This record gives sequence, C-alpha cells and structure tokens, in this order.
Amino acid sequence: MDAILDLPIIAGPVPGICYLLAIAFALYLLVRKPSVVWVVTAVLGIVVGAFAGLGVFVWGKVTGGLGDPLLIAVLWWGMATLGAIGLAVVNLWRSRWWRKVIAVVGIPIFAIAGTIGINAAYGLNDTVGDLVGIVAGHPIVKPTPHRGNSAPERPIYETWKPPADMPKQGKTGSQPIAGLVSGFPARDAGIYLPPAALVSSAPPLPLMIMMMGQPGSPDPTYVSGVADEFAAQHEGLAPIIIVADQLGSSDTDPACADSKAYGNAETYIKTDVVNWARKNLNIIDDPRYWIIAGYSNGGGCAVKYVAQEPNVFKNLIDISGEIYPGSEDPQSVTDTIYGGSAAAFDAAKPIAIMQAAPRGAYDGVTAFFSAGQLDPKFQGEASQVSAAAKAAGMKVTYTVIPGVGHVGANVHDSLTDAFSLFYPVLGLSAPR
Repeated sequence: MDAILDLPIIAGPVPGICYLLAIAFALYLLVRKPSVVWVVTAVLGIVVGAFAGLGVFVWGKVTGGLGDPLLIAVLWWGMATLGAIGLAVVNLWRSRWWRKVIAVVGIPIFAIAGTIGINAAYGLNDTVGDLVGIVAGHPIVKPTPHRGNSAPERPIYETWKPPADMPKQGKTGSQPIAGLVSGFPARDAGIYLPPAALVSSAPPLPLMIMMMGQPGSPDPTYVSGVADEFAAQHEGLAPIIIVADQLGSSDTDPACADSKAYGNAETYIKTDVVNWARKNLNIIDDPRYWIIAGYSNGGGCAVKYVAQEPNVFKNLIDISGEIYPGSEDPQSVTDTIYGGSAAAFDAAKPIAIMQAAPRGAYDGVTAFFSAGQLDPKFQGEASQVSAAAKAAGMKVTYTVIPGVGHVGANVHDSLTDAFSLFYPVLGLSAPR
C-alpha cells in the first residue's frame, strides 16, 4: 500500500503515462466509420461535457465550493476531462461490445489524467498519498535527545565543526505524535533531521513546526528540500523540522481551534507537539530558537498561535496564510466551532488578538509574511495581517514572491526567503 501512496504524480513517468493513455483512448473513441450521425453525436458529447466542466468551474468560482484560489488551469483541465468523458458516454450506444468496454475503461482514465493535470498545476501534492491525504508510513529513527539544552552562549555556526562522516543530506520520515493532552486524532507528522543532527556529536538545533494547507497532508517534501539546500551551504546546519497535522484529515478544517465538532486542534499543536519535540528531539529548549510556520490554512494557524503565545513561539513564517482561520466559510465555522457565537469567533482572529494584547507583548518576535504575485486574494490578506503584526510590535518582513500564485513554487520560494532571514536569527549563520 505504501508503494502506491509513494508514487510520484508531479515528477517521474506516471503523469506522462496517464496523459498518453488518455490521448490514446480519446483517439480510439473518436475514430469511427464516418457518418453525419456519428460526427454530430461525437461533437455533442464533447461539447456537453466541456460545458459541464465550464459550469463546474463557474460554480466553484462563485461559491468557493472547489477551494480558493481556483486556477485557470482547473478550467482547461476540467473542460478537457469532462469533454473526453462525454465522448466516452456517447460511445456506449450503437457500438460493438469492445468499444463499449474501452469507453467504460476510458472514463476513469480520463478522470485520473485530469486530476493529475490539475494537481500538477498547483504543484503541492507530490505523491498519491499527498493527493488523497493519507500519510505513508516511513518511521524515522530519532537520535537520542540531550537533556537541558539551553540556549548556546555563542551562535551555533561559530562552534560547530562538521565531522568527516556527516551525511550530505538530511533525513525525512514520519512519526506519530499522540494527542496526550488534546486527544486530537492527528495523522502522523512529517519529520526532517538535517545532516548535523545525524552525527554522534550532534549539537542541539533550532526547532521548526510547520503546517501545510487544507486540503493537504503533513508532507515534509517542500520544507526538507529547502532545508537541505541551506544545510549544504552551512556545514549541515538547519532546524529540526516537524510538519504537524492541524487538520485531522484532508477534508476537514478545525479552523485552528479546539471544538467538540473536530477535536482540540489548537491544544494539539501548541501543547502536544511542543511537548513531544522537547522530550524526543535534540533541540535548543528556548523559544527564541523555535519557529512556527504554515502555508495557506497552516499559515493562518501559525499567526494565530504566535498572537496567542508570543512567549512560546518567538519566530513566525506565514506563507500565503488566511487572514484568519476559517475565513473560507465563516458562517459554518461560527456555527460548528464557536457554537453560533460570532463574538467568540471574532475574538479568536489573529488581528483581534494582536490588537487586544498589552503593549510590549510581541517584543522579540520576528515574523516573515509572504504571498505570490499572482495570488491577489492572499496577497491582500498577508498585507493586512503583516501590517497588524508590525503595529503590535513584531519585527516584520513582508515580501511578494514574483511570478507565482497559490502553488508549490510559492512555498519553495517563500521558504527560501524566510530561511535567509532566520538563519542569522537562529545562530545558524553569520549576520547579514
């Protein structure tokens, strides 16, 4: 099962094979003995299917029922996919049995090819498991943690000398983190251990807790790739990273809060994940060396938790984060998470929390906000939240990532800029 979940569906041969199969099936179903009746029937099937795709796209745009933002690639892939399915459907009448079989088999092939195409346009789900929200089991062997790892007297980069046997790349895997306090039913977390954490004389390292978007899974692929790039430039040094599950499943949104409806997602991240990291990882036990980070849904969670707990999370990375958790469906969140209380919901929004905080509450907090140049909705929201964070006293960096939207390239480029900012802050490199 894990082998299927690990199949790459952005890189590798799988997308190309699916596209070629879809084209081959479509060509076979299109070519028949020419007649006016068949030409009209085929065109009708394709056009009806394509217009159905257009209708679904328009519905998604108007209602937000397909998530936000909705890329134009979704329209083209949707029209092509449903047009091909329409062609398959009209092949079920007045045809020989083998053509019917090919038409029936072609329908899921067209659907799979279209799904892979749409997924590739967003560039966020690298594997089958990521796409369906199931974490493949890759248990990681954790190095024995040291105890009482207080902040170093000198920056790590000044005292660290990598041994000759240090690996060139870090290691990723999965790890169950139980909701001992929260009871939250989280999926296994993704873990990244940098090269410097994999040697016998490993130094205590900074901690980063990352949360991905919704739908999504706690996949360490993107953040580990950027961390490895930086580790290669800094003698194996990078944060130890937990990609934690703030959702419980790919299709639910607890809105970064504790609730009867979805469980105690907030307590899970703020308490259970932090406690597990302190007990099980060789990290510096000092919030000045901890980052909480998130993308999209996860970004909204990250800024909320920093706003609530500036003494626990001293560093923030918010990549195209929601202006507040639950912003995509506020009425539903009000009803299901906050028991119908709009006032309670409003009080839990990050900007409101920061505005209500006492003067000086965010002294020593460093925050990085970003959004894609082609992502106007989240760019506007990031601008508002970053301005509120700056007004509240955080040291804020806000950047617009050129040439990208709400897609995987945005995550990579934003993390690259964020790591450049935080490496000196965490003592992993000299000040710039």
